[in-house]
Amino acid sequence: MISPDKISQLQAQLENTKKDLEAHLHQNEHYQLEQEHPYENVSELSAYDNHPGDLGTELYEREKDIALNEHAEKELKDIEHALKAIADGSYGKCEVCGKEISEERLDALPTTTYCKEHSPDQVVSHDRPVEEKVIMPPFGRYEFDDSESVVFDGEDSWQIVQRYGTSESPSDFSDDIEHYDRTYVESDENEGYVEDYESFVGTDMYGQNITVYPSIKHEAYEDALDEEGIMTSFGDLYGYEKEPYTE
Repeated sequence: MISPDKISQLQAQLENTKKDLEAHLHQNEHYQLEQEHPYENVSELSAYDNHPGDLGTELYEREKDIALNEHAEKELKDIEHALKAIADGSYGKCEVCGKEISEERLDALPTTTYCKEHSPDQVVSHDRPVEEKVIMPPFGRYEFDDSESVVFDGEDSWQIVQRYGTSESPSDFSDDIEHYDRTYVESDENEGYVEDYESFVGTDMYGQNITVYPSIKHEAYEDALDEEGIMTSFGDLYGYEKEPYTE
């Protein structure tokens, strides 16, 4: 059984910790959460023109303040609960089973009123941030990159978002970038089709009546073939060079 002297020592320790904790929370106004205008520490009146990284920093700092405040308030609540147990003479015994709490455990955790076996803190919470339900792709992130499947995955989503602007410039790429609209990874990747000719060649529902639709893509495709000495004009192929779509 824990001695009265030991309880007095732990009580003094709890009271000093409580005093320091209350002074700290009062000084920083509960991590700025009790200010008259709790968002006055946000640096911008409008976030419209801010870089997403800046907004992420603001969000992280605010979330951190909330987490630290919750942690401090819980510690203060546990201290008050332990002091109440000392006052009514139940300190040093488990609230659940009534078993004596070891002195070593009280030295390590003076606020506890539970034995090790019945401590609620040993239960690991499986609560996850609600944002994870939004950011998880419906069928994985990038697992289709090395397969033959033509599927819209997480990488495709990011590439579409990048079109509207990123912090990157042409100097951030090793390849030549002709225009700022192309300053994102795999900007020349086909969308909705695999082969280049699929963007300007069409057929009926049976794969017949092949039609070529003149376009910039069509011209670029012919120029590329001409440079490689494969094709002089569309449809003018040597026998061994013909593709099924030209038949």
